[in-house]
Amino acid sequence: MRLRIDLAYDGTDFSGWAAQPGLRTVEGELSSALATVLRAPAPVRVTVAGRTDAGVHARGQVVHADVDDEAFAQLPGRSDRGPEEAARTRLTGVLPADVVVRSVRRAPTGFDARFSALQRRYRYRVCDAPGGMDPLRRRDTVLVRDRLDVEAMDTAARGLVGLHDFAAFCKRREGASTVRTLLHYAWARGEDGVLEASVVADAFCHSMVRALVGAVVPVGEGRHPVGFPREVLLGAVRDPRVRVMPAHGLSLEEVRYPPDEELAARAEEARAVRVLPPPTP
Repeated sequence: MRLRIDLAYDGTDFSGWAAQPGLRTVEGELSSALATVLRAPAPVRVTVAGRTDAGVHARGQVVHADVDDEAFAQLPGRSDRGPEEAARTRLTGVLPADVVVRSVRRAPTGFDARFSALQRRYRYRVCDAPGGMDPLRRRDTVLVRDRLDVEAMDTAARGLVGLHDFAAFCKRREGASTVRTLLHYAWARGEDGVLEASVVADAFCHSMVRALVGAVVPVGEGRHPVGFPREVLLGAVRDPRVRVMPAHGLSLEEVRYPPDEELAARAEEARAVRVLPPPTP
């Protein structure tokens, strides 16, 4: 039986999502916790909507896990709770405080946490006023020295939206496509004075969001013109002028899925290798 698990975590003390020998990871903690509550003989394999790097946080992460249906049905024990609520409660009891399970439910037919997703939304926080930095937000906000022009950053960011090859903003993997559809990229200054980026795409490459931020911050500092990020995009190669921003300012906020009847078709579509359409004559 396939479960959908929605969770959140503070990524500060994790070596990223993916399980690695000898390192503390979110996947490792969740897999072990599932094995404990289900009394499985080995860690339960989970598939995640979006792998996060070391230090990156999540409020809206989604995973699926295929589990033994009898073991799942027995989770309530003698209580009158359903197995879904019993699973959430028991996972809360064994997981560390920096991982929170929001909900556990039976996944609809065709659901794949990774491939069924339509879009992922990330947020990046930057404080450009050292005296205004909230020390309670130091784990999810990056501090920069210079005052930033948020209007220029927003204009530069919007120039990257669309279907493109984002090779200039990705760490390449052999055989993997870097073609993505960036659906939304905008900057605004919040009521607390902190700049926040909202970045939405159908999918992201490794380190893509932090590189997209790194291309726009120099525009806000006045070191590059508004057209600089798009120039980098069209160059299609990693540019040494673009630095990958620190991980702790980034958080996965939301993963969106289509209606249940479209889940399987979306997963099949997402597994296809992405390529750019031929240029219009």
